[in-house]
Amino acid sequence: MQTIIYGGDAYLTGNEIADALLAYGRALGQEERAELVEIPVREPDGGVVMAKFLIGPASQIVAKEVPGKGPELEDPELVERLRTLTRGVESPTAAPVDMSDDDAYDLG
Repeated sequence: MQTIIYGGDAYLTGNEIADALLAYGRALGQEERAELVEIPVREPDGGVVMAKFLIGPASQIVAKEVPGKGPELEDPELVERLRTLTRGVESPTAAPVDMSDDDAYDLG
């Protein structure tokens, strides 16, 4: 488990979730973009709630390992979605352009 320190508060979440959030925040920061991301966090009573984080170039997020805080909080679908978003920011791809013969350039 890791504690995410954000805006002066601490949020307990799973290792992969925290790592994916930080990686996405770094990628957004490099592109000077910000996004709202919702992740599960464990409350002091053991319950799990969703917390929203605004991440981007001005975000100051720290994550630190916290051993022995109960079972690992996992959300594989969220982690994969954050990783996909991160790849999209780091290596954007253009959509294919459909050109008819009339639109083609004569390179000859």
